Amino acid sequence: MDQFEHIIKQQWPALLADLQRIMQVPSVKGTATKNAPYGTGPKQALEQVLRLGRGYGFKTKMIDQKIGYVEWGTSDTDYIGVFGHLDVVAAGEGWSVPPFDLTEKAGNLYGRGILDNKGPIMCCLYGLKLLKELGVVPSTKIRIVFGTDEESGMSDIPAYLAAESAPSFGFTPDCKYPVVYGERGILQVRLSFPLSTQDRLLLGTIEGDQSRAHVPDQLRVTVAERVVTAKGRRAPSNAPELGENAITILAKKLQQEAGLSEAARTTCAWIAEKLHAQHTGEGIGLHTFFATEEASLVTPVILQKTTEGLSLDVSVRYPVARKEAQVLAAIRQHLPKQAEIEVVRSIPSICRDKESRGARLLSEVYGQVTGTYLAPVTTTGATYARKVPNILAFGPSFPGQKGIAHREDEYMAVADLQSNVNIYMHAMAALIKNENNKGTQEVLIGGENICGEQ
Repeated sequence: MDQFEHIIKQQWPALLADLQRIMQVPSVKGTATKNAPYGTGPKQALEQVLRLGRGYGFKTKMIDQKIGYVEWGTSDTDYIGVFGHLDVVAAGEGWSVPPFDLTEKAGNLYGRGILDNKGPIMCCLYGLKLLKELGVVPSTKIRIVFGTDEESGMSDIPAYLAAESAPSFGFTPDCKYPVVYGERGILQVRLSFPLSTQDRLLLGTIEGDQSRAHVPDQLRVTVAERVVTAKGRRAPSNAPELGENAITILAKKLQQEAGLSEAARTTCAWIAEKLHAQHTGEGIGLHTFFATEEASLVTPVILQKTTEGLSLDVSVRYPVARKEAQVLAAIRQHLPKQAEIEVVRSIPSICRDKESRGARLLSEVYGQVTGTYLAPVTTTGATYARKVPNILAFGPSFPGQKGIAHREDEYMAVADLQSNVNIYMHAMAALIKNENNKGTQEVLIGGENICGEQ
């Protein structure tokens, strides 16, 4: 057992106690106020974590009530940045433990945010505290940055970058291992299907928990005052194969409703046939020209009745080397004639140099700690690396772990959380003790968005 492992185990109860304080804050985005732009929950979590940072002996700063950081070291301008977030998605239903707490059972830790992202960013903060206690002296300043709007658009990052310079290098512990050098393009399109006046009168409002963040699990709608329900299984929208989509299940049921017109039933049949369990876009032409690359991911996320008919929001995640225009062209070719398509959300892909010194350093740390050396990868997720220059996504999920965040009973194994503290301590120690960091932004990170197209 090396000295990092020893001190982690020694101080584990104290780490869990501090983590629990943060987990108990329901930091879901709420109503904006003058002093809490994302609501009282995210602001309270930010205040709490900065209070902990000061207690550890670090300098702290809050920016525009939106984002803050804990800082260690005295170098002039350059710094290493570790960016995570304290805001979480809503708890939802189906929990077997209190969602806004930290519960340990059968070797796992449960609670909203334990994986995404309170657990990992607290691993970094507490890991920095332990490095300080071990007598590590930083040659380069380091900041642990705590955002509070990652789940709802990342508007906290522009506020940070307007007030502070970008890091010379760093990472965000909000994705997966090994090092993530590219994040795929994300496109949310709204498909509109017209319905007759009679169909709109027969069809009630579609009810259920629908969000771009997850596969919906329960929906209901009335047809001529008769209730039609659909029950699926919730999963993150970037792991649709782990769930069962209530939207396409409901569409299957509606296509059998004799009271609806043939045109309405045909629309429902198209939704069911083209999108049910077609997770790589087989039904709308996205699997063909991506066949030799990373697979695209397609997830129906929001079905609504409108004044004109039905609208369906579909989330699409496509390979880093492809263009949004190609995705839209493929979908248009497969739409029914009467349907229209509108882009409601567009996040370009990013792709950085996987052979850069920074990427190699993080890869080496991961290999040394875990004994497994893996090449950098891309992700279907969206992290702060899309908004913050010079950082890469790095952890916390290990290979094979998928679809845990944004669900009921979000969890992380105790052993995995401990491993994350160890990995992040080694990564931060390597970065802040490296005398060659100062002024070496290009050397550490390599080209910015070298294979992005937008």
